[in-house]
Amino acid sequence: MKYVEYLNNLIKEEVAKPEHAVLFGQNINAGSCLGGLTWGMKVMSGGRIFNSTNAENSLVGFGFGLMLNGVSGIFFMKQMDFLLLGIDQLVNTYNIIRSMKHQLKGGSFTIVATVVDSGYEGSQSSLNNFADFCSIARIPGFAVTNKTDADFIFSKHLVQPGFRIIGVSQRLGKTDIIEPGEPLKIFGDGTVFQYSEGNDATLVSFNFSFPQTHKLNAILKEQGVNAAHFNVNSALVADWLPILESVKKTKKIVVVDDSKSANIPADSLLAEICGNVNLENKAVIRRELANEDWLRPVSDIFEIDEEKVINMLKKQK
Repeated sequence: MKYVEYLNNLIKEEVAKPEHAVLFGQNINAGSCLGGLTWGMKVMSGGRIFNSTNAENSLVGFGFGLMLNGVSGIFFMKQMDFLLLGIDQLVNTYNIIRSMKHQLKGGSFTIVATVVDSGYEGSQSSLNNFADFCSIARIPGFAVTNKTDADFIFSKHLVQPGFRIIGVSQRLGKTDIIEPGEPLKIFGDGTVFQYSEGNDATLVSFNFSFPQTHKLNAILKEQGVNAAHFNVNSALVADWLPILESVKKTKKIVVVDDSKSANIPADSLLAEICGNVNLENKAVIRRELANEDWLRPVSDIFEIDEEKVINMLKKQK
């Protein structure tokens, strides 16, 4: 099953549960249906589904208003970049709401945003900067990368009281969804998933780079390298203790991040590791954004040189 089809089925299951759910966004039940993400949505009799105008600041404020009145509001955003038009609500209104947490009525507001990471679609739609966006006001953000984390994140967070952004990848949309199996452990309400244990190396993926590290981990196993594989789904700094404990054993780490964010949680993890672990080898794989290449029509391919990583991990200090 394709990534977007699987997420569509999950979302349909979850939005049918609350008595009062309001789904809104541009073309969510007509036209493109967000590439299939919102196709065939249905809610209980007390809920509503409607197509909205291009008025992001008003729509974000509307979502917060629903939450304050005990309703489950879900705003489907066809391109995350345009949420910048709602930045006043996302920063100032959200901070006011956080300060009055004790007065909330159990409502929720979730923005399901499509992160444009599939290539150039205009200079304003090529940022792929989910972490930058969430860090502006420390907004809880969760990247959905595979079947396992999708099951957990949508069931746990889509209509849970409070506010968050769930990021879905446009690049992964038409690819087959990866089924990594049950995780060994889930940390921090879905901020970090551990998929394998190993004493030879620690492998950590960020943003939407799980497909690359999942493949890399399989190749490492074939080469006799047993890696502990963690996927960081949080767009903010997470609890790094489980990863730190792994790195203390392996002394080797591979960090992979496919985002175009400047303020990324991977840097926080690396700072913690460098301050607490005497590493033997380290590889950091991220996009090289020279000058303003990211503003030009260039391919958005993100690949790992697996042979180079294997040689690094086998190399003795």
